[in-house]
Amino acid sequence: MANNSQFGFQDASSPIMEELVEFHDHALMVALAICSLVLYLLTLMLMEKLSSNTVDAQEVELIWTILPAIVLILLALPSLQILYMMDEIDEPDLTLKAIGHQWYWTYEYTDFKDLTFDSYMIPTVELSPGHFRLLEVDHRVVVPMESPIRIIVTAGDVLHSWAVPTLGVKTDAIPGRLNQTSFITTRPGIFYGQCSEICGANHSYMPIVVESTPLTHFEKWSSLLSS
Repeated sequence: MANNSQFGFQDASSPIMEELVEFHDHALMVALAICSLVLYLLTLMLMEKLSSNTVDAQEVELIWTILPAIVLILLALPSLQILYMMDEIDEPDLTLKAIGHQWYWTYEYTDFKDLTFDSYMIPTVELSPGHFRLLEVDHRVVVPMESPIRIIVTAGDVLHSWAVPTLGVKTDAIPGRLNQTSFITTRPGIFYGQCSEICGANHSYMPIVVESTPLTHFEKWSSLLSS
């Protein structure tokens, strides 16, 4: 999760988030190069006297017309690639359904029989040592590590949004509609998220906790809950 005074992203825990971080760095370097070039040209024009080269130069006009188009292509191609990767859903090993309510989440493991539970935020006065305020829940979402997970998101009352930044996942929960996305956790851990759509007075009090475990641990956990 994020730390105090952290300027960058959280550590990526899925291939999609790794691609998003790389694209962010790529776009940042392009923006830095553009800003440096503009600053250099402004300084050059302020320090030197005006001449005919700055008044009429068709070659320069041609360059600064073509160059931005090339820059936009360099930004658009990787961006479109990531968009298609985020929409691509291969054969999932597990399907999870998340239903947003005011103000808690309901999870259904559709591949198991009677594996459904509600996930509420733990009040501050009931937190155990080491737990995070406004982020810990009474029932975590447990998923197997390194397995394709498909999540179907909807809502039972108003608009919500199921978002876990370190997984690169953010899907709107709309009443009467099913949205789906997928993710793969690349390492074991506990990943925190929150509802990212203003959904009422207690919008800030419906966190999301995803726990990634090895497959053997997930099988033991699912057998205990479904029995």
